[in-house]
Amino acid sequence: MPDPHQDSVEFLRTRRSYPPVLMTGPGPDDVQLRELLTMAARSPDHGKLEPWRFVVIRGEALARLAPMVEEASLSAGNSREKAAKHRAAFQVPVVVAVVSSPVDSDKVPRWEQFLSSGAVCLGLVNAALASGFAASWLTGVAAQPEFAAKHLGLTEGEKIVGLIHIGSRGPTAPPDRPRPDMDSKITVLE
Repeated sequence: MPDPHQDSVEFLRTRRSYPPVLMTGPGPDDVQLRELLTMAARSPDHGKLEPWRFVVIRGEALARLAPMVEEASLSAGNSREKAAKHRAAFQVPVVVAVVSSPVDSDKVPRWEQFLSSGAVCLGLVNAALASGFAASWLTGVAAQPEFAAKHLGLTEGEKIVGLIHIGSRGPTAPPDRPRPDMDSKITVLE
């Protein structure tokens, strides 16, 4: 019989992301952020390639990027309201861009390396939530290749997998969202 970590099981059973609009300051300090990134890096990584990296965006960089995100959203044809929402998402204490940075490998295909980067995203969100912070995994216009290359320093072959927004939990908790009908999602082969 397994020996479950009941606190961990309950956390996973009830976890939910916090949209940036519900976040406040402060965010994690340097030591706390390093610990969150270290926990996120404990993600599946076939071949031990570490095919991802982090770009930490905080302080003045967030203030500088927020209007650029809004402008990019407008240029993409979004409404002023939606563009303002995209800008507001960058008014949080910290955003961590998780970058897929594939490694040449004869054994591990690039799609599998990309999945490893996605696992790092979820690991970072869960590490932040479990540590008492608010967190969410977003993409949007700032994750688009041209924007990411120009403003976040991505190189050829790299992609933003997720923009992980982290802050303190505001006074309002996010409502739970409808969850999948598991019977319609499970196929059992025996």
